[in-house]
Amino acid sequence: MREKSVVIGLDVGSTTVKAVVVDPETKEILWNDYRRHHTKQAECVLDFLTEIRFAFADIESGGTRLFVTGSGAGPLAEPLGAKFVQEVNAVTLAVETLHPDVGSVIELGGQDAKIIIFKENKETGQKTASASMNDKCASGTGATIDKCFIKVGLPAEETAKLSFNADKLHHVAAKCGVFAETDIVNLVKTGIPSDEIMCSLADAIVMQNLSVLTRGNTLKHKVLLLGGPNTYLPFLQECWRKRIPETWDERGYDYPKDLPLDELIMVPENAELYAAYGAVMYGLHEAADVGMYSGLAALEHYTTEGRAARLGDAAGPPLVANREELTSFEEAYRIPKFDQATVAKGEVVRAVIGLDGGSTSSKAVLLGEGGEILFKAYSLSKGNPIQDAKELLAELRDKVQSQGGVLEILGFGATGYAADVLEECLNADVNIVETVAHMMSATHYFGDVDVICDIGGQDIKVLFMENGDIKSFKLSNQCSAGNGMLLQAMADQFNIPVTEYATTAFEASLAPKFSYGCAVFLDTDRVNFQKEGFAKEELLAGLAQVLPKNVWQYVVGVPRMASLGRKFVLQGGTQYNLAAVKAQVDYIKERVPDGEVFVHPHCGEAGAIGAAMETLRVVKRRGTSTFVGLDAAIDLEYTTRNDEST
Repeated sequence: MREKSVVIGLDVGSTTVKAVVVDPETKEILWNDYRRHHTKQAECVLDFLTEIRFAFADIESGGTRLFVTGSGAGPLAEPLGAKFVQEVNAVTLAVETLHPDVGSVIELGGQDAKIIIFKENKETGQKTASASMNDKCASGTGATIDKCFIKVGLPAEETAKLSFNADKLHHVAAKCGVFAETDIVNLVKTGIPSDEIMCSLADAIVMQNLSVLTRGNTLKHKVLLLGGPNTYLPFLQECWRKRIPETWDERGYDYPKDLPLDELIMVPENAELYAAYGAVMYGLHEAADVGMYSGLAALEHYTTEGRAARLGDAAGPPLVANREELTSFEEAYRIPKFDQATVAKGEVVRAVIGLDGGSTSSKAVLLGEGGEILFKAYSLSKGNPIQDAKELLAELRDKVQSQGGVLEILGFGATGYAADVLEECLNADVNIVETVAHMMSATHYFGDVDVICDIGGQDIKVLFMENGDIKSFKLSNQCSAGNGMLLQAMADQFNIPVTEYATTAFEASLAPKFSYGCAVFLDTDRVNFQKEGFAKEELLAGLAQVLPKNVWQYVVGVPRMASLGRKFVLQGGTQYNLAAVKAQVDYIKERVPDGEVFVHPHCGEAGAIGAAMETLRVVKRRGTSTFVGLDAAIDLEYTTRNDEST
């Protein structure tokens, strides 16, 4: 056993944990790691410390010191015997130790952003650090970037290959994470290429931080780029290197123009580890008995026992109390399996097509002459409504032809965001407003209903019915609070496929009480709950429970739900998530005790079914169709253009 000691630094952030083991004499990093914790902050720290124990088995553990920093480190310091270090101080000390010639630091984290500017006293030669930090809003941080990656549909390995190109930038409002996401979705819908969208996002984030987070100060050279996004996204680094010198030129700041930009604005080695390393540097200035690591026992107890008592008032009931309640609910509300039609060889299938071109996905149905659903097709939106439609139509044709049938299309109708484009280029028989399409579909299956609640990927539609017609409606399509994309984005942050959301959420034995409203505030709640120790299944359960609050209190704003009626229909793709359905059913029945809640058997395709039903009605009445024809639609050639003329 060696007497030589080591010092451990941990940076427990909102999305990742970073760890370093440092030689206190040479200040050399002997071991390091960086990984996403998927809300299991304490467990991730436990794994790191276990690995460190084995990696340094020849060092006497009693002499090991531990210093922690980051937004999630506070609750973990006591059980570990660690000293907590404020993260701005940690980053500042790391930079002063490793790069004493640096003038400014820009660090982007998962949920916060920091800018540190060093100023030198000309009389004494001493340097002071002026720091500003954004830790209350998701704008300009890794969380916003992560969510926008999801919406663009760009794989992580592709983003690492992107280069920044300022030639074709589009407006993205980075002042708010939700506004940025909304702009990104609109760019996707209009067919803007993924690389242009990501460059536009990078530019918006860079300009947001340069204009707001600097608090009117001018960055000093050299500039150090730190944090995960700055480390792993080359196109973001390149954007900083373009915009910072432009700012200097505008302000008349004198900087060495003969230095290469990657030396003037640099990403150092281990840029993601600076806070963890800085925590160690801070600790080395403390008394020798400060931060004495007490071992894993208390942390193991922290992660496994007494959680409900420790979480206190922040914890509420789970989605289901026991297995019996879950079984009963699933029997009542599980979406029935759809069996597509069987077609005899040579049989002529006469049908109409209804297509719903949504914000995040497109759906199409083949409706027989008698109004029966023969086949369905679904695809995630690729950002080009014409291409999405061509692929869905080809899929429907293949479903019939693969059985040896012959498909005869009697008419074509569209609804959703893509309806106007499809009406023009395919001569659709029907371009039906979404609300009417959803109403027709719901009343077809459930008769005289009082309320229809459609929750899609990017919008929420709540229809209030009277005597079979729409009396009024509420629509939310400018905010991500309460829609399906919010749940999907949260699931993705926890590395859980959205198809497994409900299964995971139903495992929770308690759930945090989220505040309803803005998605950014919800994400702030999520980060705070992570710090308190809630597990991912509990966070997903809590998010599902807040969804009906966002719908009925935030979007609808009706104080007495019972005044709306007693027969509710839930539809939209989000209703495939049984955790969301359970939360809505509980919410409605608590406020309307004698109410009935139904889930559309084709909840994701409800709009497409409504479009098909209206198409069938129009074509039968008119006797002819204006549709260009199935083969012509599938073979349609087109060009896309995104320039000043469009």
